[in-house]
Amino acid sequence: MTATPVPQILLLHPDDNVLVVVAAVEAGDLLPVGGGTVPAREGITVGHKVARVALRPGDKVIKYGAPIGSMTAAAAPAEWIHMHNMKSDYIAAHDRTAAGGPA
Repeated sequence: MTATPVPQILLLHPDDNVLVVVAAVEAGDLLPVGGGTVPAREGITVGHKVARVALRPGDKVIKYGAPIGSMTAAAAPAEWIHMHNMKSDYIAAHDRTAAGGPA
């Protein structure tokens, strides 16, 4: 009997152009994106995003079926999406203090 593989990425909404990492990704892991599989270029930790499709600077990042930010650099399918290549359209930085919350 073989074990069922644990998915590493999850599509939260059919309109999303990013997928959420639910099990750690190592460089070279094959990720199912764009109708095929693409090797991850780097390790990506749980909770982070990967591109579902190629994204260009200025493209809206869609998660939960809603825009959460904009790309500041291009990203290929399966590439890590985070604050190094996207920005929030709502707060200046990705922490609670930028939104007026406690440190």
